[in-house]
Amino acid sequence: MGIAALIAWILTAGGGFFMLAKWVAGGGHRGEHTKLPPAMVFGHFLLAAAGLVLWIIYLAVDNDPIGWIALIVLAPVAILGLVMFARWLPTYRSSHATISAGGGSDASGQTPPERSFPVAIVGGHGVLAVVTVILVLLTMLGVGGS
Repeated sequence: MGIAALIAWILTAGGGFFMLAKWVAGGGHRGEHTKLPPAMVFGHFLLAAAGLVLWIIYLAVDNDPIGWIALIVLAPVAILGLVMFARWLPTYRSSHATISAGGGSDASGQTPPERSFPVAIVGGHGVLAVVTVILVLLTMLGVGGS
């Protein structure tokens, strides 16, 4: 089950890295015209990456405290992810309204970089994140062997 959690975590990270790259390429890291504060985005990314490294170490050395720490690190990652999703959703919804009205920019005339996130990637990232948390928890509880 630990390897399944690792695979889910890596797939989740792939989707997250794709969105991070699009966001940075669109200028989101400068903090202008974005609903996603750079500290939140980079904090989410760094905590998720640290948790993944801890999970790999846990799998390599089979040290339960490291696995529990990786699971604990996932809590703020999940909270930040949910907050970013809640901030992205109105941007996505407004993009459909403005596109159908012939626009595409926000009130300042700029397009938020997160507006370009493909819905399938956002949804897949979220679903895989939930699967990852569940698999990590089940592994740490000893369900399904290790």
